[in-house]
Amino acid sequence: MSVDINTAFLFILGFIALYIVAQAIRIFREYERGVVFTLGRYTKTIGPGLTFVIPIVQQVVKVDLRVRVEDVPTQDVISRDNVSVKVNAVLYFRIVDPEKAILNVENYMEATSQLAQTTLRSVLGKHELDEMLAERDKLNADIQTILDEQTDAWGIKVANVEIKHVDIDESMVRAIARQAEAERYRRAKIINAEGEQQAAEKLVEAGRILSGDPRAMQLRYFAALHDIAGDKTNTIVFPLPMDLIEGLKPANKT
Repeated sequence: MSVDINTAFLFILGFIALYIVAQAIRIFREYERGVVFTLGRYTKTIGPGLTFVIPIVQQVVKVDLRVRVEDVPTQDVISRDNVSVKVNAVLYFRIVDPEKAILNVENYMEATSQLAQTTLRSVLGKHELDEMLAERDKLNADIQTILDEQTDAWGIKVANVEIKHVDIDESMVRAIARQAEAERYRRAKIINAEGEQQAAEKLVEAGRILSGDPRAMQLRYFAALHDIAGDKTNTIVFPLPMDLIEGLKPANKT
């Protein structure tokens, strides 16, 4: 009977020892770190690889260092020109300091998401609708810079921010289409006017050259005759200089 009790006791002790050893061993992947607390106080950051901790006395909080992707929910934004739009975005960030991420903020994922939402509304509200649509890269950079500065105390590095959609009302879409059509019409008018102005300037210049040299005028006559001869016409009007006509007249008898 005593042998059975001793055997059971040794079995229990062996099981406890095995459990303690299993709890003492920690294996961290290359992209993982462990924040160690000893009796509730921060002690160190461990990993990657095989490490050992003291069970019960020490607790370990595992932190993933890989880039995380966080969808920023759709936000209602009033632009600087008082246009209501719905905007959503995507946020890319990673933890660079596990100690700060665990000690300085309760839930770094929730805190980063809420900060991204408020920053998105704040930055876009300072710009007009045209800037939201045409200068999206600049807005992304501004939001990323602000978030990166504010999350630095949490040990977080914001790698990138991308605005995905800027949704506007159907009535505003039609208004933008009308504005774009008016802009295209205005540009066409300007281009046409500039073309007429350049043509008029060239005509004035050509007239000045022809008036300064009679031979140039005769060459222009010949060029006009060549163009007329190439056309299918039955009548050709040949212009003659007035001095040539005067020379063909008979001399007056005295």
